[in-house]
Parts: sequence; C-alpha cells; structure tokens
Amino acid sequence: MKKLITQIQQCRICEDAFAHEPRPIVQLDKKATILIAGQAPGRIVHETGIPFNDLSGERLREWMGVSEKIFYDAKKIALLPMGFCYPGRGKTGDLPPRKECATAWREQVMEQMPNIRLTLVIGNYAIKWHMGESSQRNLTETVKAWKSYSSEIIPLPHPSPRNNIWLKKNAWFETELLPVLRSRVNDVLK
Repeated sequence: MKKLITQIQQCRICEDAFAHEPRPIVQLDKKATILIAGQAPGRIVHETGIPFNDLSGERLREWMGVSEKIFYDAKKIALLPMGFCYPGRGKTGDLPPRKECATAWREQVMEQMPNIRLTLVIGNYAIKWHMGESSQRNLTETVKAWKSYSSEIIPLPHPSPRNNIWLKKNAWFETELLPVLRSRVNDVLK
C-alpha cells in the first residue's frame, strides 16, 4: 500500500488539463474499515493538502458523528475521491473529477482495502462508480432509497454548503438517514 500511495502522490496523468500544479490527495491504509468515496478535492483542500479540510468536511464529520482525530486516522477511515486532484473552477462551481484517476488507480486501491465494512458514497460520480446499476435515476432518488441497499454502503449528497437548499427540501435525510449513518459508523469503528 505504501508504494501505491507514493505512486498516486507522484501521479501527473492529468497535468496538461490543469491550470495549476497537480496535487493528488488521498488518505489510505489497508487497515481502514470505512471508505469515504468523494468527488474531488476543492480549492482549500488543494492548498492545504488535507482532505475535507473545509466546511464540507466539518459537515461530513458532523453527519458521521466522528471527531477530527478519528476522521483523519487512516487506519480507521480511508478517503478516496473519484478524482485525486482539484479539477479547477467551472461556471457554477468546481469542475467534475477527472475520469483518469478512477481508470488508473481505483481498482488497484480497492484491491488493497480488504477490511472495508462501510462505504459512504458522496455525490453522483462516486454513486455511479460504486453503486452502478443499483443507483436510481438521480442523486435524490438514490439517497432516498438508502434502506434498499446493503448495510455496507450508504449514498450521500455532497456535504457542501452549496447543498443547503437540497437539505432543506429533503428533511427526511437528517431525521431518518443521519441517525442510521452515525450508528453504522460507530458500530464499524468499535
């Protein structure tokens, strides 16, 4: 795993697509029992090199009911975005994660993560890769159908403050899904 992490950190597959220096950001250890499959690092994460070191991360840790200490313990929680580098800014927010990361690295990483007991899939790109045909027509329907999936996978919307409107429109998420999410996270971390 250490060799693979080093290779990922040195990856420059998408270098020509960026207006900035690539900075692959992951948190991996073969002992991890929870996998967080996100989208791609944002600008703040790109600058600091710390995954989910922003308002999205604060909300995600709150949703999970974990401290920063536990969240950033790679032996407990793996952070594996669909795109490892900040993709840059688009007209309405960050650009989508680059597809090259999943093609080049995802299978190799997943093969070295034998202890994963819970996967949190955040956003459409992660949902499509990890859930495939079992995902619904859109993110809302997929997250709403969370009870119908294996107890080892939970689809989530992105915890970004940009999703405050979605969270207000879908109050069931906080009252029904989040208590179960916290309970599963707690059980897996025991």
